[in-house]
Amino acid sequence: MDINQRLEDLREVMRREHLAACIFPSTDPHQSEYVADHWKGREWISGFNGSAGTAVVTLTAAALWTDSRYFLAAEEQLKGTEYQLMKLKIEGTPTVAEWIGRECGTGAEVAVDGMVNATNAVRDLISDLRKQGGITLRTNFDPLKLIWKDRPAIPENPVEIYPLEYAGEATHDKIGRIRRALRERHADGMLMAALDDIAWTLNLRGTDVHCNPVFVSYLLISSQTVTLYINKVKLPADVLAYLKAEGVKVEDYDQVENGLKAYFEYNILLDPDEVNYRLYEVVRSKGQQNGSAKTEIVEAESPVKRMKTVKNATEIAGFRSAMLKDGIAMVKFLYWLSSYIGKPEISELTEIAIDEKLTSLRAEQPLYRDISFDTIAGYGSHAAIVHYEATPETDIPLQPKGMLLLDSGAQYLDGTTDITRTIALGPLTDLEKHIYTLVLKGHIQIELCKFPSGSSGTQIDILARKDMWREGLNYLHGTGHGVGTYLNVHEGPHQFRMEWKPAPLVAGMTITDEPGIYLPDRCGARTENTLLIVPYKETEFGNFLQFESLTLCPIDKSPIIKEMLLQEEVDWLNDYHRHVAETLSPYLSEDEAEWLREACAAI
Repeated sequence: MDINQRLEDLREVMRREHLAACIFPSTDPHQSEYVADHWKGREWISGFNGSAGTAVVTLTAAALWTDSRYFLAAEEQLKGTEYQLMKLKIEGTPTVAEWIGRECGTGAEVAVDGMVNATNAVRDLISDLRKQGGITLRTNFDPLKLIWKDRPAIPENPVEIYPLEYAGEATHDKIGRIRRALRERHADGMLMAALDDIAWTLNLRGTDVHCNPVFVSYLLISSQTVTLYINKVKLPADVLAYLKAEGVKVEDYDQVENGLKAYFEYNILLDPDEVNYRLYEVVRSKGQQNGSAKTEIVEAESPVKRMKTVKNATEIAGFRSAMLKDGIAMVKFLYWLSSYIGKPEISELTEIAIDEKLTSLRAEQPLYRDISFDTIAGYGSHAAIVHYEATPETDIPLQPKGMLLLDSGAQYLDGTTDITRTIALGPLTDLEKHIYTLVLKGHIQIELCKFPSGSSGTQIDILARKDMWREGLNYLHGTGHGVGTYLNVHEGPHQFRMEWKPAPLVAGMTITDEPGIYLPDRCGARTENTLLIVPYKETEFGNFLQFESLTLCPIDKSPIIKEMLLQEEVDWLNDYHRHVAETLSPYLSEDEAEWLREACAAI
């Protein structure tokens, strides 16, 4: 991949278009976290393949912004290119607009593709660039169309029906709920752009995005009609018949602009964090041309975001079933690995071999469809790279010492899983044991939390960090995220996070609990379970909630410094392990069950 040649090709186009800079985000027209290959423009122009980042290219310089999950990976991937790494949330790092202002000067024109940038993101960028000496932003130009000669096509993979036995609610009932929510917001309809929202609403799934069972489309809902904008070649006969029975019309994907222009209701809800700038502008300008009726825009969060985060009884049962299967696979894997731990023969295994073994064991489970994200199997110092993914170039053998950080998950037809375990492979240093135990304490304190319904995850996040902060330690990623029902492994808007996230936590939501500590060039540790929010008690002060661990897998006890744990933390760990052993043992061989009983013995 000759990144520097691509930069030269880009600059030739920029000079022709009189542009001082071009900005490349990580998103697609649907503001997806993970995108189909067609929209991996930021990766193509920079060489950095993380899921979050922004590349900016001027006529004389290039820079890439990303967050702490990717600092180490980005440094490695940007070597040999012009790109400077800009570390988000680190003191002294300029914003994109500040850097452009410094590099380009006043009065410059900058380009960004309005089709792959959210409305609010473009507005903020316009405002920020104006403050840098009147720099203007062009939003109707995609230079990649001119220089990316072998650009992958938009996927045409077939869509499939997601059975009601797993979805738990029919599409027409979901649409009825959405319309009621729109009326509460004084909106007659909405444009749905988020791919997981569309898949959830229509009870359909696809394979257009790696690890995410979604399909490229838009959904336009009015008070009378529902229209799916999608490449029709993706719809088999049974899906077409299903959509017709549910009252959903089908139009070509590239006709969504015309659909918005022909929208006949008085107003429409557009989520400015979800709908891209170009489509927002189509609606905003409607009525200003050709004498057509003007449509008022209701700016609000899509009601579907929060609807799908609260799981119905069928989805919750599916999660329990998926977690059982995943727990069986994880224990079979850990039992297999245990025969190597502390022995020289472990050097026969590499990070990639670990990934392949675990994936093969998951694939043996009923209803398995795919992994839910690329496995993170980081040994030793690689465990300090938060989103490390082993490649043939970086893959290293394991050793009978130190720790392996293993973050993985699967897509089962009845649920999505996400789990991290940090595993001792032999003798550990005092430092390794210390950070492992600090992380475990933070994890358990979240698990133990009881809280009023409607609390924000930001209010709870401190429980995972308080013991770390006392020692001047921290981690810069979130502590937890929602998980979809055979959908995206990252689901929001609720989170555990230091930054203020006001989305309320309510019963029926899933959320991960995954604090970590990462010491560059030394080691890293993270422990993660997926939790379900369930009722705790009702008092004169309201309804209180608690967390139930859905994940079923032992937590390595060998690195624990027991003296660092509070008695309530010891009790939680012993109770959790008792539950894991009782639940999984009937599904294991005699040898596997015996290993599990020892792994789950009380400390």
